[in-house]
Amino acid sequence: MDFVFQLDKMTTEDKLAAMELLWDDFCRNPESVPSPPWHADVLSGREKKVLEGKAKFSDLAAVKARIRKSLE
Repeated sequence: MDFVFQLDKMTTEDKLAAMELLWDDFCRNPESVPSPPWHADVLSGREKKVLEGKAKFSDLAAVKARIRKSLE
């Protein structure tokens, strides 16, 4: 099935609305969205660090501050 969208003619609001519709559809059927193999590798690595006591965690406020600073 081919879809043709004239993205250059869509407003930002239209594009955001289209993304929200797609995201809502994915959320209704999450099992239909396959995870790439590397996701399992990343999760396994993180779980291993937690089990070994080597994982480092940041609270949300600290993460937001770090991101804001990196965008300056």
